[in-house]
Amino acid sequence: MLEAECELTIGGVVIGRIAALKLVIAPGGHVEGDIVAREVVIAGSLKGRVFAPTVAVEETAHIDGRIFHHTISVARGAHFDGRMPWRPISYFETLDQLPETQP
Repeated sequence: MLEAECELTIGGVVIGRIAALKLVIAPGGHVEGDIVAREVVIAGSLKGRVFAPTVAVEETAHIDGRIFHHTISVARGAHFDGRMPWRPISYFETLDQLPETQP
């Protein structure tokens, strides 16, 4: 598990769980695993789940998975295969670790 109490930008490949204050998957970056953060920006590729109150999906994003969010923006041109379940903000205030179920 990769943990950071700051903004973390992924420009390469990460396989596994990530917890950060803010996570950015840059264009060309790839994450395979689950993410917990206060804010997530996806401009690269993701296969897994996101648990974040605020999520931005950029036009260069390729996503296969689920994004649990309170607020989300999806740019035209983004590729998304999965679900985007809305959750109340209180869900994220009590989320201190990732659920163990698979996508």
